[in-house]
Amino acid sequence: MNNRKFNGTRLKEALQFRGMKMTELADKIGIKKQSLSNYANGLNVPPYENVIKIAQVLDFPADYFMVEDLCTTATDNTYFRSQAAATKTAQRAQAIKMEYVAKMYDVILDYVELPQLDLPKIEFEQNDDLNYTNSPEMFAKIEEIANQVRQQWGLGTGPIDNFQYVLESHGIIVTSSRNVASEIDAFSQRVRLGKGREQGYVFIIALALGEKPIERLRFDMAHELGHILLHPWEESNEDLDKDAFKAREDQANMFASALLLPKRAFRRDIVAYATEIDYYRHLKKKWRVSMQAMMYRARQLGIITGNQFSYMMRQVSKNGWRKHEPGDAPGDLNSTIFQGALDILFEGGYLDSHELRVQFAKYGILLSDKDLTDLMGLREGTIVPEPTETIQVEPETKILQLNIKKTTTGGDA
Repeated sequence: MNNRKFNGTRLKEALQFRGMKMTELADKIGIKKQSLSNYANGLNVPPYENVIKIAQVLDFPADYFMVEDLCTTATDNTYFRSQAAATKTAQRAQAIKMEYVAKMYDVILDYVELPQLDLPKIEFEQNDDLNYTNSPEMFAKIEEIANQVRQQWGLGTGPIDNFQYVLESHGIIVTSSRNVASEIDAFSQRVRLGKGREQGYVFIIALALGEKPIERLRFDMAHELGHILLHPWEESNEDLDKDAFKAREDQANMFASALLLPKRAFRRDIVAYATEIDYYRHLKKKWRVSMQAMMYRARQLGIITGNQFSYMMRQVSKNGWRKHEPGDAPGDLNSTIFQGALDILFEGGYLDSHELRVQFAKYGILLSDKDLTDLMGLREGTIVPEPTETIQVEPETKILQLNIKKTTTGGDA
């Protein structure tokens, strides 16, 4: 054990990470809940055989429970799509996983120069009144902000070719997960970094991959950018009442629509056949958003009436297109910023999979290869399996500064 001591805080963290209750863990490994509670609170030290049992059930390396967290992070706030009490455990699991994403990002910054956070400079006076949110004044203000974002980021007035790359090239981390509770949709999170960097925090947009096509994932990314730009991060949105929460969700949806489907260009495209559903199937190839999002935008801009919109949505439902529309493209991300960084480091011989684990372990980041791959959005096989179970922490770190701003170009996202 190298004179190391069991870290009870890490047991609590691992339970949160897996979304598991103490009682459930006790049942799985045949150890009394009170004993586990004593381990977690530092009242007793478990025998090593129990550490192994805990590690196996929670799917963490045993050393995870024997070290301190030397790359501390803290979540300022997380914007989830649902306030339902039934999802709180799942939400906490995802929030703590994103803290690990931030930790890994913090470590990789020692080797690779990644894009710095560069958010557009906008002015938005927060107003959580639901009636005001649905007013012409709010609509006009959010339209103006969406135009400012396009101008300041040089996005032009047409379809955005690769929205994931736009976000990453301006310092926003985009990652995804296939191992997520069904209640969890896309969410955004601001995490304070723990290594004293000038950029003291990062924004993370996490996408839940599964059945969603890329057109909906693009809207999800734009929606979360709306939260990042429009809404406070110094307070917890868990304290919002239902109307205030809905107001912020509506504002983020309005922003996403205005950003992805700019008023003048989209109006010019849609106005001639705005009530013909087949025409939306045609435009979907150009604008790369869902037919339903374009219908919503057409109604928002007054191109179609409320009755026309309702009729068209009934047709969508009748055809079974609510979740899966004609022309949907597979829902997946391009190479993430992590994949680009590790490709450069591994292919250049600056690090290999073992050395990456070693550097992560120095800061207490000890996760399974499956978790590392999932949280960083890596291709399967990027991290080569370790021949031995134990990672020895080494003192030296090679420093390499690389600019990988263009490594995430490629297909659309």
